[in-house]
Amino acid sequence: MSDQIVVTNNVAAGRFEVTQGGEIALAQYRLEPGVIVLPHTEVPDAFAGKGVASALARTALQYARDHGLQVVPTCSFMAGFITKHPEHHDLVHPDCKARLGLA
Repeated sequence: MSDQIVVTNNVAAGRFEVTQGGEIALAQYRLEPGVIVLPHTEVPDAFAGKGVASALARTALQYARDHGLQVVPTCSFMAGFITKHPEHHDLVHPDCKARLGLA
């Protein structure tokens, strides 16, 4: 995998993707009024330890910020990523903050 991780937004499939060597890593999303729900992240073993999951998370969260959306992280990876990165805490929907220990 190259040093540059390219994340694309596959709007039709409702997911952010990284494709390399026939493998695809993805972070699914669902848009609702004022909200982006992040229900599932999937990263093949071939991408393990290369920062692909983090790149997917950062892209999803930047998308939320750019579009004025609150984040509902139902995916355990996304929830954990947000919890570990305080710069994203402001994006979390108020109903989710207590569950993430951010209240």
